[in-house]
Amino acid sequence: MIGYNLSTKQTPQRRQVDKVMVAEALDISRETYLAILMDRACNGPVIVGSPQGGVDIEEVAEKTPELIFKEEIDIFEGIQDSQALRMADNLGFKGPLRQQAADQIKRLYELFLKVDATQVEVNPFGETPEGQVVCFDAKINFDDNAEFRQKEIFAMDDTSETDPIESEAAKYDLKYIGMEGNIACFVNGAGLAMATCDIIDLHGGKPANFLDLGGGVKESQVYQAFKLLTADPKV
Repeated sequence: MIGYNLSTKQTPQRRQVDKVMVAEALDISRETYLAILMDRACNGPVIVGSPQGGVDIEEVAEKTPELIFKEEIDIFEGIQDSQALRMADNLGFKGPLRQQAADQIKRLYELFLKVDATQVEVNPFGETPEGQVVCFDAKINFDDNAEFRQKEIFAMDDTSETDPIESEAAKYDLKYIGMEGNIACFVNGAGLAMATCDIIDLHGGKPANFLDLGGGVKESQVYQAFKLLTADPKV
C-alpha cells in the first residue's frame, strides 16, 4: 500500500500513502457505534450511541432515528455510572459485557477530557467472540485552542497531509482554508469572511479560500496573508 495513491471518501484527492499503522487483527462478533462530542445545544459533552455500528452513522440517523441514543453529560458532575450502564444497555451489551462496555465508556469520557477533544468517535465499538469489549476503530478531533497544553499531541500532526498554504498560514496565526475557486478572500472576522464567500458564490463566482485575520491583527500578519494569497496559482 505504501507508495500507492489511495482514493476513498476521506481522501478524495488521491493522496499517496506514506505510512500505515499496523494493529492486532481481531474478530468482531457484534458492532455498535459510540461517540463523545461537544454539543452547543446542550452546552457540554454528549454521548451518542447506536446498536448499529460499522456503518455511516448519518445513514442510521436518517433511516432509523429511533436507534440513536444520547446521554447529556454535566460538565461539572462528569459521567455517572447510571448513564454509562444505560448507554451499554441501549447498545445491546448483555451479561458481563454490560459492565465492560460501561467501564470502557467512562474511560473514553476521561480520555475526551484529558486530551481536550471535541470528538471521540469509536466505530465499531464492539465485542469479540471471546467476550471482550473492544474499540476496534477510533477517530479523535482535538480542540485547536488547547494546543498550548497538548503540545505532545499537536507535535504529532502530519503536515504532509495538510494543504501547504494552510500550514504556512498557521505559523502566523491566520485562519486559512483552501477552496476550489479563483477569487481570493482577505477578511477581518470569521462571520464576515463566511458571508463574503457566500456573496461571491451567490453572484456566480467561486472563492479560492476562507481567510480570517482575526482580532488584533498585526502589520506582519497582513503582509504574510497577502503573500499566501498571491502564491495560490488558482487566484
